[in-house]
Amino acid sequence: MKPSTQNDSGDCRAVADVLARIGDKWTVYIVGLLSRGPMRFNEIRRSVTAISQRMLSLTLRGLERDGLVTRTVFPTIPPRVDYELTEVGRTLIAPLKQVGSWAIANRDYVEGARAKFDAANAGSKTAEALGRRRTNALPKNPAFASSSSPPLAE
Repeated sequence: MKPSTQNDSGDCRAVADVLARIGDKWTVYIVGLLSRGPMRFNEIRRSVTAISQRMLSLTLRGLERDGLVTRTVFPTIPPRVDYELTEVGRTLIAPLKQVGSWAIANRDYVEGARAKFDAANAGSKTAEALGRRRTNALPKNPAFASSSSPPLAE
């Protein structure tokens, strides 16, 4: 019996679409921050020093559009805007924490594999491109940091 590829293709696109949102480096970072509770825009911006105001706005808007974050405007002067994970957004905390823990536990292995690959492919345009891509690093995410920072909420 031949498996259906039509549904597999649709499922693959759906998974890729969702992974594009939740796998984005800024999304992971922001979900980690919001796992501690609601935050104002500027609180998030101060916590994620490497992000531009525009990128933070776009990321929060995308998370809101996808139903992972709520945006609450309080009628004060100046207006106060809080961002908070929705119930579905909170379900991301545990998987992202596991991925973060895996990344920390396997960082040395991955760096060693990269060095070995790069040495074997010295001068290769692919190795050079991969090396440039890795240098676009984030500051350490406090949500996945050691015990000195609060962990993601359980």
